[in-house]
Amino acid sequence: MKRGFGSDNHSGISPEIMKAIADANVEHALAYGDDEYCAHAVEMFKQVFGQQASVYFVFNGTGANVLCIDAMCLSHHAVVCSDTAHIHVDECGAPQRIVGCKLLTVPTPDGKLTPELVRTQLHGFGFEHHSQPRAISIAQSTELGTLYTLDEIRALAELAHNYNMYLHMDGARLANAAVALGCSFREMTTDCGVDCLSFGGTKNGLLMGESAVILNPVLDQELKYRRKQMGQLCSKMRFMAAQFEAYLSEKEGEPLWRRNAEHSNRMAKLLFEEVSKVDCVKVMYPVQVNSVFVQLPREIWTALQNDYFFYDWDIDANVVRWMCSFDTTEEDIHNFVAALRNKCLL
Repeated sequence: MKRGFGSDNHSGISPEIMKAIADANVEHALAYGDDEYCAHAVEMFKQVFGQQASVYFVFNGTGANVLCIDAMCLSHHAVVCSDTAHIHVDECGAPQRIVGCKLLTVPTPDGKLTPELVRTQLHGFGFEHHSQPRAISIAQSTELGTLYTLDEIRALAELAHNYNMYLHMDGARLANAAVALGCSFREMTTDCGVDCLSFGGTKNGLLMGESAVILNPVLDQELKYRRKQMGQLCSKMRFMAAQFEAYLSEKEGEPLWRRNAEHSNRMAKLLFEEVSKVDCVKVMYPVQVNSVFVQLPREIWTALQNDYFFYDWDIDANVVRWMCSFDTTEEDIHNFVAALRNKCLL
């Protein structure tokens, strides 16, 4: 498969992650997280997010999101989210099936919730015929590649807490967001009042495995049993933990997550700069992380898909999404843009 711009899930694995897995592949270790690798990785998470944080390694982002929602909600509760949120669009109804709660979706022009938008769903409290709003879920970065500022996150957390609700953050691309904002993971989550976090790494160089990070200890209630019931408990969990240890560890003053995210963000900026010079292309959203959304004539992008794989985002509006990865090269981008220019000239 030619290296394209379909998804940061299409990339390979960081060499550092492969080494960490190989290094953990010695002797025997206790299963289901009772090993030294998991203990060390959990301690690293506490150093990053605060000692109050608890960590539950899971297989994938959907598992992390659902476990976080399960920590916040009962079946008669509801989660307010954007209409483009991953939990609504791309998880096949997993929160509804597993937790039993309702998703209250809000149309957003840029993928971002605001207190004003959330308030449209904050009604019916105490009314037994109405699903009770219990949580707000945001993604950082959003599905449209846009970012919440720290002040915007704080405002949503304050709103949630004022209504006795919780704030969840889907951090599948949290590393890209932290690099773009120039802040630490803690500054963007714990310090802003986020109650629980889906912390991703697969899109930024890991082989597999995500984590549900519970930042509000009130929510850490028997989650190990719920994780087991969801089929998200890995027996050889040391290989997940070893990846996160390598991901969070600093080497030459910089952790792997930051190096990888800086590169993919930089490649997206280069892609944006180059496609902005092509007459038939219109960039739809600010390029803040590692995604570029563009509008162009359908016959051009469908022809381009014969050479490069990427997803159409909004067929009716002729909008497509191009993603950069930690292993995207400048040559990849220049070759892609050259092919795009050729299609525009036909």
